[in-house]
Amino acid sequence: MESQTHKTILVVDDQSTMRTLIRQFLLAEGYKVVDVDNGEEAVKLASSTNYDGILLDFKMSGIDGVETCRQIRRSKRHQVTPILFITSMGDDEALQNAFEAGCDDFIVKPINPIVLHARLKAHIDKTELYYQLERVRKSLNRYISPRTQKVVEQYAGTGEYPPPEKREICSLFTDIRGFTQLSQHIPTERLFALLSEHLAYQVELVYQYGGYVDKYAGDGIMAIFEEGDIAERSCVCALEIIKHAKDLASHEQRHLFAVGCGIDKGQAIIGNIGSPEHLDYSVVGETVNLAARLCGYARPMSIAVSKSIYQKNKNNNKFLFSEEHDIEFKGFEQLVAVRELYLKQE
Repeated sequence: MESQTHKTILVVDDQSTMRTLIRQFLLAEGYKVVDVDNGEEAVKLASSTNYDGILLDFKMSGIDGVETCRQIRRSKRHQVTPILFITSMGDDEALQNAFEAGCDDFIVKPINPIVLHARLKAHIDKTELYYQLERVRKSLNRYISPRTQKVVEQYAGTGEYPPPEKREICSLFTDIRGFTQLSQHIPTERLFALLSEHLAYQVELVYQYGGYVDKYAGDGIMAIFEEGDIAERSCVCALEIIKHAKDLASHEQRHLFAVGCGIDKGQAIIGNIGSPEHLDYSVVGETVNLAARLCGYARPMSIAVSKSIYQKNKNNNKFLFSEEHDIEFKGFEQLVAVRELYLKQE
C-alpha cells in the first residue's frame, strides 16, 4: 500500500488503549498522528490546525463524537476533511446521527487495520481530488468573466445552454495608441508587465461601475454594461480609465498608455458562439461593432461616443460633449454622428 507520509490524522477517543492501537496502525502506514481524549480538545485543535483525516469515537466524556463532528464541520478548515467514526455493531441510530452531523464513513470494532487504511486512504484521495479540481476551477475562472462562469455553472447543473437573448447594452472598448511601435522600443518583458498592470486597473474599474469584461483585445478590453444606468456607468468608467492613464507617474508609462475609448448603446445578442468543442459566450451586434470603430477613431487620451450615448447623457451634469461630427466608418452604410466625452469640471 502507498505510504501516507506527511498526512496527519487526528484521533479522538477517551480510551487510551484504543488511541494507542489506532496510533500504531497509522504510524505503520507512514501517517503522522495527533491524539486527544475528549471532543472539546479536538474541536479546539481543529479550529486552528489542518488535518488530513479525523477518527472519532462515539461515546466520550464531555461532548460526544456526534457533537464533536458537528462542531468541527463548522470550521472552514475542515468542511471537506474526511471524518470517520469508530463504532460497534448495532449502532445504527448513532450512525444516522453521525452522518447527519457530517461524517463520511465508519470503521467497525474490532478494528481491522486493512479496512482502516483502505477506507481512510480512499477518503483522503477523494478529498485531494476535490482540492485539485477546486484549484483548476479557480484558475479557469481567472480567464472568463463572472457572467460566463454563471452560464457554465448553469450548464453543469442542467446540461442545457441558455438560449441567446436580446438585450440593451453599452459597449466600451479601450485601446493603446501606437502599441505596435512601442513594442519595438521597450523590452518585451517590461512592456508585458506594464500592459498587464494597466489592463488590470481597467478591469477593476469596469467591475466597480457594474460592467464586466467580455474579452481582452490585445492591448485593450471589450467591456459590457447591462445593469442599471448603463449609459452613465460606462461613461464614468471610461473617464476614470483616461484619468488613470494621465495620472501615471513615469515618462515611460505616460508614453505607453496613450489610451483611446469608444462607447455605444444599443441592442445586442448575448449567447454562445462557436462549436461544441470550443464555445465563446459573448455579445454580438452592430452596437458592439460601432463601439469598436469609435475606439479606433478616438484621439489619444480621449473618448468617442455615439449619438445614442449623447442623447442619454446630454442632460447629465457630470459630462460635457464636443460638437457633433459625422464620420464614415467601414461597414456602416450611413455616416455616424460622433462626439467626444469630457468630465465636467466643478
